[in-house]
Amino acid sequence: MPGPSPALCTFPDDFVQEALATVSRRTVAVQTVQRFRLVLLLHEQPSLRNDEAAEAVGLSARQVQRWRSRWVAGDFSIEDHSGRGRKAAFSPSGSSVDPSDGL
Repeated sequence: MPGPSPALCTFPDDFVQEALATVSRRTVAVQTVQRFRLVLLLHEQPSLRNDEAAEAVGLSARQVQRWRSRWVAGDFSIEDHSGRGRKAAFSPSGSSVDPSDGL
């Protein structure tokens, strides 16, 4: 028994053009390419099920569902939202390290 039908995304032309340009580049993060490949796939086949789209681009069905819901809401970006949880309480630059400690 299939689940609910997927949300249909209508992408702006400039977002699709950015996806086309990014996917063809050689020096792009894997996550970025996967997400833009998902954009292109859903642009061509908007009624594709989440699990089918996930298999085609190498993501999980849940990830496809999250991206689709974000894009349907009008947030046409591929960057991650800031995560939940406790943030680091130290400076990663190492500015708090005392040079006399020998570290």
